[in-house]
Amino acid sequence: MNTRIASFAAFVGLSVSAAAFAPAAQYKVDPVHSFVNFKVNHLGVSYVWGRFDGPEGTFNTDEGKESFEATVHTDKIDTGVAKRDQHLKSPDFFNAKQFPELTFKSTGVKKSGENQYEVTGDMTVHGVTKSITVTLTKVGEAKTQMGERAGFDGTFTIKRSDFGMAFMPGAVGDEITVYVGMEGTKE
Repeated sequence: MNTRIASFAAFVGLSVSAAAFAPAAQYKVDPVHSFVNFKVNHLGVSYVWGRFDGPEGTFNTDEGKESFEATVHTDKIDTGVAKRDQHLKSPDFFNAKQFPELTFKSTGVKKSGENQYEVTGDMTVHGVTKSITVTLTKVGEAKTQMGERAGFDGTFTIKRSDFGMAFMPGAVGDEITVYVGMEGTKE
């Protein structure tokens, strides 16, 4: 703790802990070292895999103040097939022009074990907002040559029909499994 603050606190008779002046553990997501991958069933026989490049967001790791926010841009979808990507950006699926972002903002975070968190929040896809819960695992944190960093991984499943995306039922599965890895730099 700053000695001037401690001296002033003692002078006025306050009891102040060093934790009260600890810097916030707010992190900005590094889009180069973070990912949002997904898989969806195709024709009931296999999975199509894809990703959204360049995820953005922030997270806070202060105990009791944990929070997570993430945004991906629908025009940054990449399944490895340009023609399929264009179709996924069309009004049949994500409608990237009308709905350019998918977002998640936590509304509650509960520690559920060693480095485990149950994160409840509002997910907005295709203009529809639903509450979901994601289990996140804190992978680690370290002081690096690229600043103080922390990272989390998680997996969750949503139904695309819950978000108004019901084109090609049967050919394209309703459940989408999403894999998220966030690495952030302390702000």
